[in-house]
Amino acid sequence: MTINWFPGHMNKARRELAEALRRIDVVIELVDARLPRSSRNPMLEELRGETPCLTLLNKSDLADPATNRAWLEVLDRVGDRAAIEISADRPASVRGVPGRCRKLAPHRRGPGKTLRCIVVGIPNVGKSTLINTLLGRHIARVADRPAVTQHQQRFHLDSGISLADTPGVLWPKLADQQGAYRLAASGAIRETAFDVMDVAVFAVGFLAARYAEPLRKRYKLDLLASEPLDLLESIGRKRGFLRRGGVVDVERAAETLLRELRAGELGRVSFERPEDFCDLQS
Repeated sequence: MTINWFPGHMNKARRELAEALRRIDVVIELVDARLPRSSRNPMLEELRGETPCLTLLNKSDLADPATNRAWLEVLDRVGDRAAIEISADRPASVRGVPGRCRKLAPHRRGPGKTLRCIVVGIPNVGKSTLINTLLGRHIARVADRPAVTQHQQRFHLDSGISLADTPGVLWPKLADQQGAYRLAASGAIRETAFDVMDVAVFAVGFLAARYAEPLRKRYKLDLLASEPLDLLESIGRKRGFLRRGGVVDVERAAETLLRELRAGELGRVSFERPEDFCDLQS
């Protein structure tokens, strides 16, 4: 099944983002630390031009620590870009964000000069959560599902920084379907846009290949079946997801796997590593 999710409001959001970037000093780009490549919007590089960018690897507490460090090294290679790892809901984790933004735009220092920033990222990556944490109060609308923010909002920090929050913008066509499946598995795409079984089969196959031991321990499996669908059946049987006649409810097992994977209950998992991409090896 091809995954392609582009709600109607996103067309307008893309146009508004292009317009807003003309009046911005620093772009704050949130990506999911578990999949920094697939959770980046490829339109942003073109739209931001020479505007400096601070990339925040959010949900870093859910991602593999060693892989986080590898991604930071890759992202820091670009001259007009800086990168740090954060957990947007933790004040101590985001405390350094304003200072890093100021370093990227030294011309905006001084009395009466507001540093104009914009927070961008795909749906459900944590933009509104970041703003609420920086403000120290709940103002930006937040929910644990994609596409909650549908209009631009602007907020002001005590440190002389203004923040614009934007709707999550995905590109119109998810050409990289492997990336699309990683996004779906992470929770960035609404489940109405994909087949849960397809994505769960993809996810359990990935986990068996890269995180076999955490997978085995989580579901108390003695051995991992070689076929992803059989592996989902084993998980369902261990959890007691049985229908009449002892038939395993594989769909329920699929839903459980995705829910627990997204919640970090299988441990810290990274869906992508820099070495997975040939263009990042230079």
